[in-house]
Amino acid sequence: MTERIRPEEKIRCDACPVMCYIADGKVGACDRYANHGGDLVRLDPLTIIEGAAEKGVKAVPFLPTGSAGDWDGDLLQANRPFVTAIGAGTTYPDYKPAPFIVSQDVEGVDMVTVVTEGIFSYCGVKIKIDTDRHIGHERAIVRADGEPVGHVMTSEYGSKMLSLGGVEHLTGGTKKEGRVTCDTLLKLCNCEPVELCIDEGATVVVQAGQAPIIDGERENLMRVGCGSAAIGMFAAQWVGHADEVIVVDDHITGQLSEHQAGQQLDVPPTGIRINGRRSTPGRYFQVAEPGTGWGGTNIEDPLTILKPSDPKKAWPGLRLLMVSTTGEQSAYYELDDDLVPQPKPMPAALRASAERIAENCEPSVCSVLFMGGAGGSLRAGVTENPVRLTRSVKDSLTLVSVGGAEAYVWPGGGITIMADVLNMPSNAFGYVPTPALVAPIEFTMRLSDYAALGGHMDEVQPLEAVDRPEVRKVGKVDPRSDPTHARNFKWRDRS
Repeated sequence: MTERIRPEEKIRCDACPVMCYIADGKVGACDRYANHGGDLVRLDPLTIIEGAAEKGVKAVPFLPTGSAGDWDGDLLQANRPFVTAIGAGTTYPDYKPAPFIVSQDVEGVDMVTVVTEGIFSYCGVKIKIDTDRHIGHERAIVRADGEPVGHVMTSEYGSKMLSLGGVEHLTGGTKKEGRVTCDTLLKLCNCEPVELCIDEGATVVVQAGQAPIIDGERENLMRVGCGSAAIGMFAAQWVGHADEVIVVDDHITGQLSEHQAGQQLDVPPTGIRINGRRSTPGRYFQVAEPGTGWGGTNIEDPLTILKPSDPKKAWPGLRLLMVSTTGEQSAYYELDDDLVPQPKPMPAALRASAERIAENCEPSVCSVLFMGGAGGSLRAGVTENPVRLTRSVKDSLTLVSVGGAEAYVWPGGGITIMADVLNMPSNAFGYVPTPALVAPIEFTMRLSDYAALGGHMDEVQPLEAVDRPEVRKVGKVDPRSDPTHARNFKWRDRS
């Protein structure tokens, strides 16, 4: 029979609502706190960004608008150490002051940065996937390990969008759903790959800063534009080399001869007719079903979107180029005596034009934005009167950042933020098994403004006091180049 360890032989961690009992030499459920000889220690060091301007880190501006000192052209004011909340630890309950409230003189202005690792039950990620391929219908459920973790959002220009996480998935479903959702968010925010399956759609491997892998195929290019836009961009390069050009697109297929660009270039009617719903001249909707073929349609043979040619306008020998919105698929045809398109070798000029379309396409990439709401309890760690912090943020007196990355603060009530995870040092996020994500958040302002909003002035300490040997100092950290980098900065042995 296994001997039970008595609670008095352990220490109790108060960093989150789980309140783990931790034996000496062991870690808590979050893998972030440990019992080290009877002391509760944070396993990851506090992270300070140094030399951000020279190293390319997109750190937040340090001086608010209207600060003293002449502007030297540095938009980021990033040539000073910036104390992030990564490794700072949490406070629970949050009426306690934030773990670190650090003062620093910047060009003669006394500044303060309040840092804490917030426990975000209300959080998620917004994912932008640059692809023409159909990955799932809008509102389709997105699953990880079979559990629902989000849904497909409205498509954007050249990209598919996903919304994952949120309190309903973290706490509103089964225990497994919450656990899987939290694990999925943690991996995505720490720039690790995650496989997502979309109901009645594709299986997509998503990783911040990397090309998506859709049903086992790595995506290469993001479209240069819709079919109509491509006609407008490249029409002049086709005149004289093709009589008709059709750019196949799931959304807006373009036809040169009908398009306004073709009209202005005196391209005559060709009698080539397209299946689909005609919108305006040269622009067609719904030429095929969504899919992973040409231009995000379900077709592999572009001729399937054509009706029989109009014998009153078409002629034998008519030169027809069909191309996708990325230029990766292209085909050349000439009409025979029965006005039926027959495949022919692609002329060099038209091959070059397809390559020009591809050249103008940006690389396909996945973008992951962390989104969370700074609740009233978290704000209490900054000031005894939390609403004053909210007002200070709205009045642009306080700058909000996430792991040193500039955050977008949504308008309206509260402090709802979004930040690009690629702009943060590695391993910026953690978790607690409530379940919730643990994310760094920093509030930077003048020291005088901090005092005015009722800040915890007795807890303010100079930068020199927190700049200890165990502090992790980073410049630009690119997790895409070293996926194991996030695990190489532990300053205490977890074993």
